[in-house]
Amino acid sequence: MSLIQESPERIYEALKEKLPLNPRSIAKAIPIPDTEEEGYSPIYRNQYNPDGLITKLHNSLDTLYALFEFGYKFSGDQNAFGVREKLPDGSFGRYHWQDYHTVRRRRNNLASGVFFVLENNPFRTDSEVHRNINYNPTRKDDSFVLTIFSGNRPEWVLADMATIAYSITNTALYDTLGPNASKYILELTGSPIVLCSKEKIAKLIELKKESDKMDNLIVIVSMDKLEGPEDARLKYFAAENRITLFDYDHIEKLGESNPLAPIPPTSNTKFTICFTSGTTGAMPKGVVLTHESAVSGLVFKYGRAFRPGATRLYSYLPAAHILERANLLYGVCIGAEIGFPQSKSASTMLDDVRELQPTTLSTVPRVLSKLEATIKSQTIQSEHPWIRYIYTRAITEKLKLQAQPSDDDVNPNHLVYDKLLDAFRKRMGLGSVKMIATGSSPVNPETIRFIKAALNVGVSNGYGSTESFAGFLCSRQFDYDPGSIGAIGVSAECRLRDIPEMNYTSKDEGGPRGELLLRGPQIFKEYYKNPEATAESFDKDG
Repeated sequence: MSLIQESPERIYEALKEKLPLNPRSIAKAIPIPDTEEEGYSPIYRNQYNPDGLITKLHNSLDTLYALFEFGYKFSGDQNAFGVREKLPDGSFGRYHWQDYHTVRRRRNNLASGVFFVLENNPFRTDSEVHRNINYNPTRKDDSFVLTIFSGNRPEWVLADMATIAYSITNTALYDTLGPNASKYILELTGSPIVLCSKEKIAKLIELKKESDKMDNLIVIVSMDKLEGPEDARLKYFAAENRITLFDYDHIEKLGESNPLAPIPPTSNTKFTICFTSGTTGAMPKGVVLTHESAVSGLVFKYGRAFRPGATRLYSYLPAAHILERANLLYGVCIGAEIGFPQSKSASTMLDDVRELQPTTLSTVPRVLSKLEATIKSQTIQSEHPWIRYIYTRAITEKLKLQAQPSDDDVNPNHLVYDKLLDAFRKRMGLGSVKMIATGSSPVNPETIRFIKAALNVGVSNGYGSTESFAGFLCSRQFDYDPGSIGAIGVSAECRLRDIPEMNYTSKDEGGPRGELLLRGPQIFKEYYKNPEATAESFDKDG
């Protein structure tokens, strides 16, 4: 079942007319009749779609590749990825941009170059993985696994897009995994190639040197230029350990000289394996997410925030984690401008935001709490009595207005204080921000109330997991009671299972309580090479 039924020629106009969905229409979940069982609540769906889940925007838009190619038709000339220029004094200047035409061309060149250096690699063996690295336009699944390892930068997203367009399954490493878990992932996946930032290269070579199960790793591609004697020694170190070392420029030139057509995936193609430690075991589990899961997850975002040509995002949450991964994929599919951070340090975040002026800010409770403290120090806790007085009055009044019950997801106006608070938000560098989204862990409702009032913007609180391709629950941005994480989205359904030992039941007086169970195409298919954990995660009804 898809959201838009018109012909493909009219999809874009139909989407602009229909999206984002009216907040009232998706504000509640309803029980599906005759689905209640002993020990379980009824199955709940969003009130917008009680008869079935909405899994795609249109039947033709059933993969991430199809979504991007569709959006590209309307966004090719628009800015895509922006990075700040580093000035001679070490500070950072304005954002410099590449457009979507450039991104699409680089995507194809990068993937073509990857196939070239794998197929023509002097260290290639007769292993099962290496037999499977040839370019094959008829293969839609069971590819080799390409690994990405860096902080947030355009090259990370280019790697993601290249694997999408050529039906290559990818995975990602990140610093907090540590060397043992990283080695485990490379061994388990048999990944023959890693695309990474330069500072990761020596560590990766050392991992292969120490392991007797990483023979499949034969290519490392640096996202930074390799030049000079130190990098020449790095290439020699790589070759000593049967690895060929390239940089992006070299790979893209090889791809440009040896072009290959994309291999469009199907909805069942394995898009990515997200390794997450969760709460069990010493080694991370690999969550297998197909294009069907990813597209269903993005439908959740389209339904709430679709504004093509008017969205600018700041990508600073870890790209390897599913929350930011979904943000980035949504951004490239709608033609958003995506700005990247100058460094990994949270201390430079506001400086980037002032320069970039994003329209939406996606964050996590830890960062939101720091923002709250910063705002308070400049307003209601200011050392200047008159500043403290005026902002206390303004914020108190906005808190009262925003706490009034309403079915409309709108910000109640105040003729005087709105101007004062909007001016403050602009001085903070957040003048273009229309909405702040938070998720990944619980957040204090009082923090949401305060930021919403002090900055005079909407704050939406979501809930999701790696296994659900990020969010499936999300509150309204001007919800008068911010203690909620909202109703189930349009692309998943849920129910609660009784937990008698905790006195949680579906018959509780205040409403059903219990273990949250999810179902739908948005949900992951399996844990990678872990049938036991997979079986434990699904009941008889899926």
